[in-house]
Amino acid sequence: MNEVVEALDHPDRRRYELTVDGQLAGSISYAIHHGHITLIHTEIDPAYAGRQLGQRLVQDVLDDVRDRGLRVRPMCPFVARYIRSHPEYQALVD
Repeated sequence: MNEVVEALDHPDRRRYELTVDGQLAGSISYAIHHGHITLIHTEIDPAYAGRQLGQRLVQDVLDDVRDRGLRVRPMCPFVARYIRSHPEYQALVD
């Protein structure tokens, strides 16, 4: 059976949330100011460790940010490393 993995923006909470079959598995907190999104902290629930969900969350967030025309400030070291190793996202960074 395939799991449903989904990343959604929750502006009221200032974070993107990743769910697996409807259960919260992780999040990225952020701040938006003048067309820039600062990605502050990424967290994956330890129960979901080792499943590459952090990478999935970052990719989904960066795709959404690109679609929204925002520039990225990767304060979170995990996000910064992901961007460095994925050249397709480097143009988003200020």
